[in-house]
Amino acid sequence: MRHLTDQSRDQRPVNALTVDVEDYFQVAALAEAVSRDAWDTMEYRVEANTDCLLARFEKHGIRATFFTLGWVAERSPALVRRIQAAGHEIASHGYSHQLIYNQTPDVFRDETRRSKRILEDITGEPVTGYRAASYSITQRSRWALDILAEEGFTWDSSIFPVHHDRYGMPGTPRWPHRLKTDDGHELAEFPLSTLQFPGYTLPIAGGGYFRLFPYWFSQWGLGQINRQQQPFVFYLHPWEVDPGQPRLKVKWLSRFRHYNNLEICEARLEKLLRRFRFAAMSDVLRERGVLSPGAGNEASSAGPADTDVVPGRSAVSH
Repeated sequence: MRHLTDQSRDQRPVNALTVDVEDYFQVAALAEAVSRDAWDTMEYRVEANTDCLLARFEKHGIRATFFTLGWVAERSPALVRRIQAAGHEIASHGYSHQLIYNQTPDVFRDETRRSKRILEDITGEPVTGYRAASYSITQRSRWALDILAEEGFTWDSSIFPVHHDRYGMPGTPRWPHRLKTDDGHELAEFPLSTLQFPGYTLPIAGGGYFRLFPYWFSQWGLGQINRQQQPFVFYLHPWEVDPGQPRLKVKWLSRFRHYNNLEICEARLEKLLRRFRFAAMSDVLRERGVLSPGAGNEASSAGPADTDVVPGRSAVSH
């Protein structure tokens, strides 16, 4: 593929670079091998792996968003401070990495409030962005969006507009937009990135897809989004640049999803960082008019992006 000149590169949209700060043993695909009660007994590798990403982003002068698990922040407050000191954005990834549709609204509210408080106590700054564990805000758990708004979050990146066995809200908007929840709250939403083919929507946002697809296809697919003058969101986990992590005994599909191509992920990431323009998620949302241009992450009352109603039983339109 033709190498981009600096001038043509700068004309492309700025994309959101995001990291879901969790350790390898907290991933839903490995839950069959590691119970929540056993987490404290596992080899703890998230700090070294996150530091590796911090060094790579510093090399390229990139500001990213780190969706940080409350459980990790509680044990590694110095890591959260290092992320903050490096100029990156801190957002919430919940507390215990449990699938939201397996929680009650009360449990979800308590965990959301707890993780927000932990991160704000460490950073001394408001935390107003959120991403659900395993993108588990679905039709079954869309009530979580109202709780996020009620707990002070103004933007979210949890909705994957695809069909999947563990997540997805097919038919929802593919680009950053403002949505209205069932109870009439508003949030800015940055959906996970996809490619549209006749009759099928393909995930292309990063993570396991970045490891599964050939690099040329990921680069082409993400470039297609930019060629439509839209930003994409790229996500990665610290454990994905750690091929030396312990190998747990799980079923073949979970093993494939988690361990496939770990040994080449960091090299692929380096290529991606050189190829595309990146910034923190709230910066991209503000640039697109979905968040206000002022200080903080307060959602604007108007902007060029369309307001969408989250599909549901009684979505309120104002």
